Amino acid sequence: MSRKSFLLLAAMLAMVVWGAAQNPPVQNPPVQNPPAATQAAAPAAIVPAKIAFVDIQQAIVACDEGKKESAVLQQFVEQMSQELQKRQKELEALKTNLEVSGSKLNDDARNDLIESIETKETALQRFQQDTQGDIDKRRSRLQNTIANKMLKSIEKVAKEKGANIVQFLGTAQIYGYVDPTLVITDDVVKAYNIAYPVTAAPAPKK
Repeated sequence: MSRKSFLLLAAMLAMVVWGAAQNPPVQNPPVQNPPAATQAAAPAAIVPAKIAFVDIQQAIVACDEGKKESAVLQQFVEQMSQELQKRQKELEALKTNLEVSGSKLNDDARNDLIESIETKETALQRFQQDTQGDIDKRRSRLQNTIANKMLKSIEKVAKEKGANIVQFLGTAQIYGYVDPTLVITDDVVKAYNIAYPVTAAPAPKK
């Protein structure tokens, strides 16, 4: 082989080696194990809820504190009723006087009597409105105060009975039938009386 042929062959071999270095053979990528299928979490078991019922209005008036405060409110109502009757009688007396003696009075006296009647009528109407508003506020305050404290007794009895839900019986909700064994009103009243005992009211001073 001539020197020129040898050099040409060496150059060709060098180019082959350099190309192999620049483009290494592609190797098959390692086979990865497929991810294990995620197991679906088992759904939590749904336990049937036990429901209890409470007649909250009945419980408020049946507990000892409710009876005591209701008696105080009733006493106030009777006092206002007596005052109302007194004012009505005074007004009726003035009207009777106007009918009987109105024609015998001079103009000034008759006008004064008519003005007195109108003034008492306005005062009577205002007294009725104010008194009714006062009674409503006292009744609402009584019910709200006891109802808020009674929630603890309801929760206590419900836990003792194993109830998960407590619903209130009332006019807003109508039930075709409620099993009496699910009504815990009496138990709530007993628990409330124990939690909030009522002391006897002191005797009025003579």
